[in-house]
Amino acid sequence: MQTDPPLTPADELVGGEPPRPQRPQPRRASARFMLSHPLHILSLGFGSGLSPVAPGTVGTLFAWASFVAFSRYLTVIEWGVLICAGFVGGIAICGFTARKLGIDDPSPVVWDEIVAFWLVLLIVTPATLTGQVWAFLVFRFFDMVKPPPISYFDRRLKGGFGIMFDDLVAAFFTLLVIALWRMSV
Repeated sequence: MQTDPPLTPADELVGGEPPRPQRPQPRRASARFMLSHPLHILSLGFGSGLSPVAPGTVGTLFAWASFVAFSRYLTVIEWGVLICAGFVGGIAICGFTARKLGIDDPSPVVWDEIVAFWLVLLIVTPATLTGQVWAFLVFRFFDMVKPPPISYFDRRLKGGFGIMFDDLVAAFFTLLVIALWRMSV
C-alpha cells in the first residue's frame, strides 16, 4: 500500500494563491440545538425564538408575559439589577449562540428583545393594558424597521454587543415616544 507524501506549503498553493479559509455553514436553530447548551436556552428565549414566524415578536411577547409573571415577586431595584445583568451577560450569551449558529445576528436569538422590552415595561409601569400594548407596538416598530440611528448601530456593531445594543437603542426610542406622548396629553 502506497501513501502520498505529506503536503508541503508549495503543494497547498492553487494557481499561486494560498487556500482560502472555509467559513462554517450556518446552522439552523432547533429545539435540539437549543437544548445542546444552557446558554442557547437563554439566548433563544426559552424557545420563543424558535418560532417559524416573527421570532423577535414572539420573544417580545415572552418578555411581556414573564415581566407580568415576575413583577409580583421583584422590586424595581431587583428588576434593574436583572436587566443590567441580563444586558451584560447577554453580550456573551448572544455572541456565543451567534458564533455557534455561524450568523452575525441570528433572528432566533431573542434575549436582546427580552431584556430591552423588560426595560421598557419597567419604566412605563404602572401602565394600563392599553398602555402596555402601545409600548409593545412601538418597540416592535423600532426593532423591526430600525430607523436611523438604530440601523447605523445594527450595521456597525458586531458580536454579542451589537446584538444587544441595537435593541437597547430601540427601547430608548420607544421610551422617548411614550414620554412625548404623555407630555402632550
